[in-house]
Amino acid sequence: MRIKTFLTGIVVGATAAYIFDQWQHRRLISSEQALQKAKEAFQQTGDITGSWIQTTVEMIEKNGLRYTVYRGGITRPTGAYECFIDAKTGTIIEARKL
Repeated sequence: MRIKTFLTGIVVGATAAYIFDQWQHRRLISSEQALQKAKEAFQQTGDITGSWIQTTVEMIEKNGLRYTVYRGGITRPTGAYECFIDAKTGTIIEARKL
């Protein structure tokens, strides 16, 4: 009987972890949406010749706060920029010239 209870606990725990993981990812915008928002922001100040984004999220800490972000980049005729885009809102957390 204890084995049956133990296995039931494992199945329930794994199911709960899977549901939580799926729920967490639904709250995030897609990497394509994040890149589009970054491109719109950069286009306000000049031409863009290229762009890229990583499809996996990262955790960064900035000013004592933790953010879930996508890492991306924008290229212009004058140079390239790397940016961190908030995976929940699409806000650019940080942009720096490379």
